[in-house]
Amino acid sequence: MSTTTISESRSPEILAPAGDKTAFLAALAAGADAVYCGLKHFSARMEAENFSLRELAQLTALAHAKGRRVLVAMNSLLKPHDLPAAGRLVDQLQRIVHPDGLIVQDLGFLDLVRQTGFSGEVHLSTLACVGNPAGLAAVQRLGVRQVVLPRELDLDEIKLMARICPPGLGLEVFVHGALCYAVSGRCYWSSYMGGKSGLRGRCVQPCRRLYSHEGRQGRFFSCLDLSLDILVKTLLDLPEVRTWKIEGRKKSAHYVFHTVAAYRMLRDDPGASRVKKDALELISVALGRPGSRAGYLPQRPHLPLDPLEQHGSGLLVGCIPKDAKTLFVRPRIALQPGDLLRLGSEDQPWHRIIRVSRFVPKGVRFELEQATRRGAKPGPCPPAGIALWLVDRREPELRRLLQVWEQELNQVLPDAGLQANEGGAGFQPAHAPARCRSHIGPSLFVPSLPRPLRKAPGTREMVVSRRPQRRQERTVQAMWLDPQFLERMAPATCRDLCWWLPPVIWPNEETLWLDALEQVRSFGASMFVCNAPWQSALFVAGAHSDREEIWAGPFCNTANALAVDALRRMGFAGAVVSPELDEESLLALPGSASLPLGVVLRGMWPLAVSRWQAEELHLEKPVISPKEETAWTRKIGQNLWVFPDWSLDLTGFQNKLESAGYRLFIQLHEKLPAGLRERPRTSAFNWNLRLL
Repeated sequence: MSTTTISESRSPEILAPAGDKTAFLAALAAGADAVYCGLKHFSARMEAENFSLRELAQLTALAHAKGRRVLVAMNSLLKPHDLPAAGRLVDQLQRIVHPDGLIVQDLGFLDLVRQTGFSGEVHLSTLACVGNPAGLAAVQRLGVRQVVLPRELDLDEIKLMARICPPGLGLEVFVHGALCYAVSGRCYWSSYMGGKSGLRGRCVQPCRRLYSHEGRQGRFFSCLDLSLDILVKTLLDLPEVRTWKIEGRKKSAHYVFHTVAAYRMLRDDPGASRVKKDALELISVALGRPGSRAGYLPQRPHLPLDPLEQHGSGLLVGCIPKDAKTLFVRPRIALQPGDLLRLGSEDQPWHRIIRVSRFVPKGVRFELEQATRRGAKPGPCPPAGIALWLVDRREPELRRLLQVWEQELNQVLPDAGLQANEGGAGFQPAHAPARCRSHIGPSLFVPSLPRPLRKAPGTREMVVSRRPQRRQERTVQAMWLDPQFLERMAPATCRDLCWWLPPVIWPNEETLWLDALEQVRSFGASMFVCNAPWQSALFVAGAHSDREEIWAGPFCNTANALAVDALRRMGFAGAVVSPELDEESLLALPGSASLPLGVVLRGMWPLAVSRWQAEELHLEKPVISPKEETAWTRKIGQNLWVFPDWSLDLTGFQNKLESAGYRLFIQLHEKLPAGLRERPRTSAFNWNLRLL
């Protein structure tokens, strides 16, 4: 195993993605310092091919022989019944694969890592949404070695996070790759529409669709790629930024090789003009989407959105001529055997993937019908002028290089240490039940769960709104904290309300929230809801802290008993569980929870929370999907909220939930835009589904 750690390196490591063996070898061949990848389970990119334990063990052995590191992404939300399988997988990784670290988002994983005695580093995924600088200390106390920062931060905010970063904790910054429209960990769009959760790696990307809005069609939520390219030199002066991360675990070996090679050149020789030119050329042919610096430069922010243009991944090959009687293009680049071409986009009926079988010179007529005839079902004819894109390429030079690395991989004994570990006794949890303490094999790992809450308090109902509402008997009145609106509120009103913090607090506004919290606390407010675990760091201990009740809100994405117990150790008095859970999971969780639990029972639940608003997107106006689903947007502070026009409603299951042990039932009140009516349809979210 490699003995080199990040802290020993003078320059940031380049962390490359790999969704399959070929991409992994391409990352090594291009000079990546580390590779991150996922297994078949508990990964936030379940649509990638991913790896078996046996395959990853062999690849990791090769990487270590070359002095490179391997990180395994286990950044999935864990349901209550996932804990034994997830713990067993961590245990097997420790004994069989020996990765250098894990990337996680769920607080429950942190305790599983401790129980298995995992010896590598633990990194906190960008899905954990650590955006407020004060929260970094809270993260480090949980045993985290490195934090992956949100992709929406600008350079000044990254510098602020670096300045506050505690010694021993590292920061990881995305420098290239796809951008999600929503803040990572704050997207429920795919899950709300049908149970395919982005928090569990199953996102179907509804944000990429074509929507109708104010008389025009556009991809109002589909982002360009992030490409910092030559701007990465500004990160070299921040030693706390230990890792430059490239996104793309669903990308090809071609993409991985070219992007890694480009950023390695920009890191190793940032001042050479020839290097800049060569690196930009490599990025231009990497076959990603068009690049954007997004908001990285605070003095020159750029929205990574261009709704009225088609911006799929790939390199433009050409367009079908408008007067063409057959489908053909004259490619602007030469096509190689094995090239994959994309006609149209996935949400268009004529979309298809075409494999090139022979060399096609630049400018020579290429018939698409002949290329797609074999075994392909005839589809709708695309309109004239539609674009053809090169989406994957296996050029001869890269194929030959990867063959050399494949030969080296084959020399690594695939079963070295594997069979012995597969038959040996597994890790024994320190506090496992007596029946599990002897001869625990890999398939019998049983995590030690926290002691459940013995005597739960009585039930309460809470109504959360944007502005003060008329008090209801036996109901806790809550309000989203709004620093600007506080000026108009009487101290007595502030004292009697429960205050909710937003799902995201950005580095450049943390002081604003600290001041707002101090104001309502000085008036005597005593109940608060944090919507990221790290927001607890905003509650500086003082004379009023001993009587305060602080809950973890629903955006903390709490979904299992170990995560609840981590919140208890952080000082929370209760937790509102993730609304993504299905019936089985929701009813099972209170039986092993060490805190009182709450649940969002009814209200407008957001599809997504974003920091970006396209210029063509008008606030408070309907946006309609091809399936006639209507959404609308609202700007609150720096965040843009996207709502459906129908509400979450679990009121019919309240008795079941109360019998299971839930003690706080929440209604979210969101005033609809003028002229838009709430549709009679309601959603039980994933209640009736088996969340994938």
